[in-house]
Amino acid sequence: MNVVILEGSARKKGNTARVLTWVEEELQTLGHDVERIYLHSKNLKGCMGCGKCKEKSELTGCIQKDDMPDVLKKVVGSQLTIFSSPLYFWGFSAQIKAVIDRTYSLYANANQPDHASLVEGQRQALVATGAGGFDENAEGMIDAFGRMQKYHKAVNAGTLFIGSCTTPDAMDDAIRQKAVEFCRKIVS
Repeated sequence: MNVVILEGSARKKGNTARVLTWVEEELQTLGHDVERIYLHSKNLKGCMGCGKCKEKSELTGCIQKDDMPDVLKKVVGSQLTIFSSPLYFWGFSAQIKAVIDRTYSLYANANQPDHASLVEGQRQALVATGAGGFDENAEGMIDAFGRMQKYHKAVNAGTLFIGSCTTPDAMDDAIRQKAVEFCRKIVS
C-alpha cells in the first residue's frame, strides 16, 4: 500500500514525531511504501475561501502559489493518508489545518447527486498527541476529522490519540505498542 504521512507538528523531535516514527517503522515492516511529509518545512498558505479551485479542472485549481499542489498530489496518489497533529487548543495545528482546509479543492458538488472526490475510497487515519486526556479535550478534533471523510468520500481507517504527553522520552513501550496496533488496524 502507498502511504503518505502528513506530519503536522512544528517540532521535529516532539511527541507527535515520536509516535509517527513508530507508525512509519511498523508500516514499513508490514511491507508498505511510506512517505512522510514534514509540513512545517513547506510553504503552505491557508484557504482563502475564494472558490477559484472549483472553477478549474486541474488537481487543486488554487490561485495561490505555494507547496500545497505537491502535497495534495501525493495525498491523491496514496491509498492511505495519515493526518497528524499535536492537539492545540482543542484542535489541529496550523500546519495540518492548512492542508485540511485546502483539501476543499479535491471534491466537487458536495452533498449533491454528482458529488465527486479525487480521494474517493481512500483510507484516511489520524494520529494526535496532547498534554491532557481525551475527555473535554480531543473530542472536537476527532469529530472534525471524522466529518471530513464525508466530503472526501473517504474511509475513516482509524484514530490514535495519545494523551497525557510530557516529553518524547517519557513515552514508554506501552505507547509504542498502541502505535503498532493502530498500524495493523488502519491497513487491514
